[in-house]
Amino acid sequence: MRATHVVETALLRGLVGMLGALPRPAALGLGAAIGAAAGAIGLRRRVARANLALAFPEREPAWRERVLHDHYLELGRTAADYARLPRLAAAPRAEVFSRWEHEQYMHDAHAHGRGVIMLTGHFGNFELYAAAMSRVRPIAIMVKPLSNPGAEEWTSAMRRACGVELLPIGLGVRGAVRRLRAGGILAMVADQDARRDGVFVPFFGRLASTPTGPAWLSLATGAPIVFGTCLRGPDGRYEARLTPPLLPQGDAGDAGAVRALTARHTAMLEAAVRERPESWFWLHKRWKTAPPTGEA
Repeated sequence: MRATHVVETALLRGLVGMLGALPRPAALGLGAAIGAAAGAIGLRRRVARANLALAFPEREPAWRERVLHDHYLELGRTAADYARLPRLAAAPRAEVFSRWEHEQYMHDAHAHGRGVIMLTGHFGNFELYAAAMSRVRPIAIMVKPLSNPGAEEWTSAMRRACGVELLPIGLGVRGAVRRLRAGGILAMVADQDARRDGVFVPFFGRLASTPTGPAWLSLATGAPIVFGTCLRGPDGRYEARLTPPLLPQGDAGDAGAVRALTARHTAMLEAAVRERPESWFWLHKRWKTAPPTGEA
């Protein structure tokens, strides 16, 4: 590891140890304070402001600033819960979730016998949702390895402690196909800029390069896509919801079918973000890659 990786890993472990040792209410309060501090020093604030202006041009700047303020607080709270993720996943459901809705949609999708893709975005506590759902049915998650080996080792160990299997993006494609064809469940996120490898579909009224992995896997295996969200409720517990399964229509070799299914699940994410904008990850340059000329 580079020297910076050693320092980053030490800071990560120290912060996680401190947050994990505190009672959860105190940890959430400290997490919110850390999030507020990150906002105060301007951590990617320019990017987030630009994203909010693109997504909500009709809203007044003061509204967007309130959303951004609340977003930094929620990022800190989610990080605090991340420090105790295995404990939250194993706790009695009512302690962690105030609402757990439409689990039947997962069972309905699974009944097709072709596996299930559980899809969400960088929205709320998506890691906790997959970990908690793994106690209902075994789940594997597609993950992008971190560049810092020390942080990657800690993160992978934490995820495995939650009871989920890890499939690295790229190297795990064959494993993902095998798992789905065997009737397994695969958890994925697909809401960050995919550069030229993605397909351009509408997101908040403008084309955004979007990963094709979930749509391609769904079309290649016949696995339905079930979209879910896990958002913090007023009392600090989470509200988890699933939507009815999206059934694949077409062939994985058909670019039009891949684009259409990608557009469908992206529209579902947009609708959810419009309801709870503070919970989506605005600090990423979502519209960084411009569409080809003539598609804008």
